[in-house]
Amino acid sequence: MNSDYGYLVLENGTTFKGNLMGTGPCSGEVVFNTSMVGYEQILTDPSYAGQIVVMTYPLIGNYGFNPGNMESQHCWLQGLVVNQLCSESNHYQQELSLQQYLGDNKILCLSGIDTRALTRILRLRGTMGGIITSSLDDQTVLHGEASRMTPPPGGYVGQVTCREMTIIGSGLRRVVVIDYGVKRSIITSLVERKCQVIVVPAQASARSILDLAPDGIVLSNGPGDPVDCGFAIATIRKLLGSVPIFGICLGHQLLSLALGGRTTKMAFGHRGANQPVKDLRSGRVYITSQNHGYTVEPDSIRDKAVDIVFTNLNDNTVEGLMHRELPAMSVQFHPEAAPGPHDTKFLMDDFVAQIDKYKRDEQTTPIWHIG
Repeated sequence: MNSDYGYLVLENGTTFKGNLMGTGPCSGEVVFNTSMVGYEQILTDPSYAGQIVVMTYPLIGNYGFNPGNMESQHCWLQGLVVNQLCSESNHYQQELSLQQYLGDNKILCLSGIDTRALTRILRLRGTMGGIITSSLDDQTVLHGEASRMTPPPGGYVGQVTCREMTIIGSGLRRVVVIDYGVKRSIITSLVERKCQVIVVPAQASARSILDLAPDGIVLSNGPGDPVDCGFAIATIRKLLGSVPIFGICLGHQLLSLALGGRTTKMAFGHRGANQPVKDLRSGRVYITSQNHGYTVEPDSIRDKAVDIVFTNLNDNTVEGLMHRELPAMSVQFHPEAAPGPHDTKFLMDDFVAQIDKYKRDEQTTPIWHIG
């Protein structure tokens, strides 16, 4: 892979010079991730579609790349920005270096820049568009390209969702996962709990989903603005009350919109594996893995049967909802935790328990874990 000088140009004109690996240019929303490890999962998480990801941890690539840790079959982000790209990785499970993976997938990587200074700008100014380029010949054009963050036709969810239904595993429970950009770890987590998982495209109708006779439904993570997914919101409204529903990340936002709530774009979002979340029912605090740029407005949901059950301790944003009358719950963080701490994996167990209770009693009283 070629290495030469390159530049990251932000839409406000700020420019960073570093070492460019790959050929450009590429543009996207510039966001930062505070995880110390997990770049294999971050690179292949469909939720990063359309984004240039800045890793705040200074050394990236030191344990190589293992395809077994990928969250999907593709690298979805536009480009990667790091302080130091390790050239001598060493891990007994690595199959290739990070540089090799980036080169094979034609992903631009800009290294050798002050990622602390860049992250500070994004925290103070908010998320911005940017472009990675090998030339600064036409600054006006570059600034225009940097500020042009237009989703593809059909939105990013339409870009990353599966094209046809897939059945994975064989278990006691049939769970339909609506794929808005699902991570493989979510599917694996369900299969490990003796669930047969049926992954369906994001555009699947409520009727086609119910025809599969699911015992439970998972609304997956995914990229982009939830408001752009009007088709998904309408489908979720039709599914509410049929079987237990569990929303994760974008799925949480979509469930909130289906319940009449509103979402807002955050200044710089939560992306990392160290976000503290408080369970308002028990008072217990968990450290969670997160990746999102939108949040649910806490006072927007008029349904009095909906409770906020998790909040973020850093900024008090909504991290989870539960419906007291319908078997529906959602969390903004990732309970499957890949990468990240396993503090909230119990929520996957609770979802399975909710399915079993609903099948046994045909009741809609939630039994989600408390404490």
